[in-house]
Amino acid sequence: MSTRRRVLDAAVELLGTRGLRALTHARVDQAAGVPKGSTSNYFRTRSALLTGAVEWIAEQDRGAVEGPASLPADVDAFVAQLAGGVEMITGAFRTRTIARYVLFLEGTHDDDVRRPLLAGRAQFQTVVEAAMAHLGAPDPAVAATAVMSVCEGLNIHRITVDPEAEVLAPIEAVVRAFVPAAGPKSSSR
Repeated sequence: MSTRRRVLDAAVELLGTRGLRALTHARVDQAAGVPKGSTSNYFRTRSALLTGAVEWIAEQDRGAVEGPASLPADVDAFVAQLAGGVEMITGAFRTRTIARYVLFLEGTHDDDVRRPLLAGRAQFQTVVEAAMAHLGAPDPAVAATAVMSVCEGLNIHRITVDPEAEVLAPIEAVVRAFVPAAGPKSSSR
């Protein structure tokens, strides 16, 4: 693993476990197990380090969404996919998710931080909107906004209140609220 990647992984780990104040060059060096000053060789200022962490998270998120998006066969398949995603990012990728939310909050004051995170979210919104259109939602954009809001709410709830909170039923309720009983528009499954 490259030193730069170790530095970025450590920065995200610090953000997700200790918060924004913990993000310093010295702490990242220590957490990454690299020689003192290594982080500043890649990111000269704290602002550059913060931007690097944001871009690293956005890159990791893009990797999870990129590729040919396959449309769900039916509502049950889509609900299962979304529920699995919520469980994954609040479980195995919990620290990165917390870091993302820390950065989203910081982004309310810094457009350079917010912009890459919003771009990643927009990409996911497009995927959800296409799935809702395929499933027959009359207004896929509104449906996608509702579905994403429920998933994001579940993410926050599982991270801050109840890590074992049920995800399938709430997601199914919101998806089914926007999809006619007939199912997908096309019969190509």
